[in-house]
Order: sequence, then structure tokens, then C-alpha cells
Amino acid sequence: MQKKITKIELSVFIALLISVTLGTVSFSAKCDSIRDKMLRMHVIANSDENFDQELKLKVRDAVLEKGKEIFDGSVTKIDAVEKITPNIDALTEAAKQVIKENGYDYDVKINVGEEYFNTRIYDDCVTLPAGYYTAVTVTIGEGKGHNWWCVMFPPMCLPAAVAETELSDVLEKDEVEIVEGGEKYKLKFKIVEIYENFAGKFK
Repeated sequence: MQKKITKIELSVFIALLISVTLGTVSFSAKCDSIRDKMLRMHVIANSDENFDQELKLKVRDAVLEKGKEIFDGSVTKIDAVEKITPNIDALTEAAKQVIKENGYDYDVKINVGEEYFNTRIYDDCVTLPAGYYTAVTVTIGEGKGHNWWCVMFPPMCLPAAVAETELSDVLEKDEVEIVEGGEKYKLKFKIVEIYENFAGKFK
């Protein structure tokens, strides 16, 4: 005989469900805020062949070197389009030159805009939630290979960075706790990724 659910058990279940839902909604809102404060860079290889992956890193280095005066960690999401767009032609030419010097004729496109990223872990200590970020994207050839990415603001991986901006200077205390929380928020990060991936299909 199947046991009937008592009113108390039902109430506890509903309360738990509401608590989890509200907690997820709050977490998702904080992820929105995190994404809204960051500027990322994304270099996408032509393919996953070893030579294309090696070329990707050479293109990355050329673009960062050519744009070292802009990519110093001071460009934020807010002024990214204004400061980077006027330099896109020069950055593109630098990338094309490296591609040509290595014996390839791939096209390369650089743009600043909104791009979707899955949940990513940087340097084994910072987890960035899935969703749309403003990013400087460098696409080599067909852009079907594995990519290299970093956070341009706050500067976390730029060799030319001179700005002393830290995560804690950009994010609120609870937001820093989220990105540095690792395993503690693993399930919530996954829920946010599923939601953002689904929502992105309608953008």
C-alpha cells in the first residue's frame, strides 16, 4: 500500500522548492551582473589540426602586440567598441601578415560584440558563468577549431596589461565569492548554463 503524503510533508516540499527556485533566481541575477562588467577576448582557430592550433596562438600574439597600447587592461566593456573599433583594420592586417608569413591564405575577421560562452574555468580558480559577454573576437578562416580566450577587463591574462584592476575592484563581494566558489556552485552554474543556452536560441 502506497504511503500518502501528509500536509506537513507537502508543505516542507513546497517550501524547499520555493527556496531552491528563489536561490537560483538570485544566483542567476548575480551572474547577469558579472557578465555585464566583463570584457573578454576570443581567438578561434580555423580547425583543430595542430598547425591551425599553432597558428591561432601566433595570430593571438600578433594581435595583442599590435594593440598593446589598447590591450593594457584599461579598456572596459563600456568603452570597448569606442576604443577598439577604430583599430580593427590595423589589428586585422597584423593577423593577416602572420598568417601569410606562415604559408596560409586564411581570411581573418575581428569584431567587438556580444558572444555566447559556456561556463568557463580560468586558471583553475575563477569560474565565469555561461551567457552572453561583450568580447573581442578574432576568427581565423572557417573558425571551426578550438579557441583561446581570456578576460581583458578586469585584466587577467593580458601580457601587456599595466592596469592594476582586480576582480574585487569590479565585482561586488558576493559576485567575487561566486566566481571563486568553484565546486560550491557547480550545480547552479550548470542550471544557469542550461537556461542561458536555451534562452540564447531565441535571441
